Amino acid sequence: MRVQFQSVTAAVVVSLAGSAQAQITVDPFYAANYSVVGLGSVPGVPPSYGGVEISPAATGTLLISGGANGGSGAIYAIQLVRDGTNQIVGFSGTATQVSTAPFNDGGLDYGPLNILFFTTYSNNTIGQIKPGSTTPDRIISMTELGVGPSTGTLAFVPSGFPGEGRLKVASYSQGFWYDVPFAFDPPTGTFNLQQASTGIQIGGGPEGIVFVPPTSPQFTTRSILVSEYGTGRVVSYEIDSNGDPIVATRRVFISGLSGAEGATLDPVTGQFIFSTFGGGSQVVIVRGFAPPPACYVNCDNSTTPPVANIADFTCFASRFASGDTYANCDGSTVPPVLNVADFICFLNRYAAGCS
Repeated sequence: MRVQFQSVTAAVVVSLAGSAQAQITVDPFYAANYSVVGLGSVPGVPPSYGGVEISPAATGTLLISGGANGGSGAIYAIQLVRDGTNQIVGFSGTATQVSTAPFNDGGLDYGPLNILFFTTYSNNTIGQIKPGSTTPDRIISMTELGVGPSTGTLAFVPSGFPGEGRLKVASYSQGFWYDVPFAFDPPTGTFNLQQASTGIQIGGGPEGIVFVPPTSPQFTTRSILVSEYGTGRVVSYEIDSNGDPIVATRRVFISGLSGAEGATLDPVTGQFIFSTFGGGSQVVIVRGFAPPPACYVNCDNSTTPPVANIADFTCFASRFASGDTYANCDGSTVPPVLNVADFICFLNRYAAGCS
């Protein structure tokens, strides 16, 4: 059983269904622009909840980890219900199991090649699930790679953010944030994880990470939100040139939570979605964020999955030949701004996918 940190109390704004203990408030600094909606529990997903994720290629489906921290833990899929403005308002039907994920925790994110990465507790590992697999294809111990036990969450830095494409991992137990290099391993079709950077201590028992969509109200610099199980809060940080949190910029975003856990963004509306490990196992939506920018490598703006495909290479080459500024993938300013480095940049972004 997870160790419970001392939680904080807050004025009642939203009471989550089935949990008299969970009373949420958006911090007054942000309250004019952001609001919280509790969606309740997910039919068919066993408590307690771990990570959550929506694939940009399947925006009508929420992935959510159930049975978190236990040997029978698994990842489930549930259909989302949206209103006329595409806001998420509920669930449809009963969730189905996608893959086993023993001891899953708050981290759940698509990495390169649409491989689903997840963290575990308390055995301090990261699992990888290839598309179509129903069990993890690889599980890597993070202890020997310098990550303090035990992993709470992870996230890949999205395109357009400093450090884009890099893997960030946070330790729940010790509250350290790490940068973890990785490299493709052809024999397995998965990724080798490498020695982690020296950790940045953020504390709080981190369980979820999202990168705030640019142009969202009050986030004038590139920022992240971190779900803190230990304090019952979601907090914001500005990030540095490597995509890491600047500790001195920490600010409370939401408080009064019971078991803040996994986190993701809706790729359609930008809504911030997080789960709770405690508090009756719930899913919570925060509205007010700007929609995320379109996937850069989806050059032809296709909508049929997979949106990133071979046609995008043809599109990129055509726009490069025409001198379109879109083709300045690396953002260079020294003439000629369109050069071979932009093709390398496009290949790297394509390999990272549209997650």
